[in-house]
Amino acid sequence: MTRPICLWSGPRNVSTALMYSFAELKDIRVIDEPLYGHYLRVSGADHPGRTEVMASMDCDGDRVMQELMRHQRSNPGTRLFIKHMAHHLLELDLGFLSSTSNVFLIRDPRDMLPSLTIQLPHAALADTGLQRQWELYCELADTGSPAAILDSRELLLDPGSVLQALCDHLDLEFDEGMLSWDAGARKEDGVWASHWYHAVHQSTGFAPYRPKRHFPSELQALLDECRPWYDKLYSHAIRAQTGDKP
Repeated sequence: MTRPICLWSGPRNVSTALMYSFAELKDIRVIDEPLYGHYLRVSGADHPGRTEVMASMDCDGDRVMQELMRHQRSNPGTRLFIKHMAHHLLELDLGFLSSTSNVFLIRDPRDMLPSLTIQLPHAALADTGLQRQWELYCELADTGSPAAILDSRELLLDPGSVLQALCDHLDLEFDEGMLSWDAGARKEDGVWASHWYHAVHQSTGFAPYRPKRHFPSELQALLDECRPWYDKLYSHAIRAQTGDKP
């Protein structure tokens, strides 16, 4: 059986760039956050463009995932790459995870939180997805279905080596074409792109890693909450092969 690839990311983690990268592969079809409407419905979260997002998609998450799994079974020659946010996993039957190839994308919260709080000024640990990612990673490991973990810094330090390792894990053939794409929006983008995708629409590849030099003191308590979960995940992440780490 062809297993769809589920990317479980936190916000502001270069997940859209990774989706664009996989869209460059032959016989891959990318899907952008199909559980976003479900998440907004069950959580009541006040996100930018909430009404427009919910109107644009099916907000029954179980039905969404059942349909995607049916689509994959009916089209085994085209593998789905489904970009998800880990915090969207609320009130869902997770049985489908036994039939998917799962990847977790993380980012050091010191780099991620200043960006996240631009759109979500009152962000909390749950909005980062880090605790949910660790819990889900452990659950999958316990069932004998180990997932891959990507760290955005490692990915940006050496996209080629990290993507090669990921493709090996997913039984895909790495292609140098994954390292670049055309600037601008993609037809697969969700309607929320106008709120979140400004930078990636200007890109033509993975940007070099640049650490943030200043961290707002008012986010220190949230950083302290996030750090243990990130550190656990990072200990299992694919490492870049470059020697240019900071």
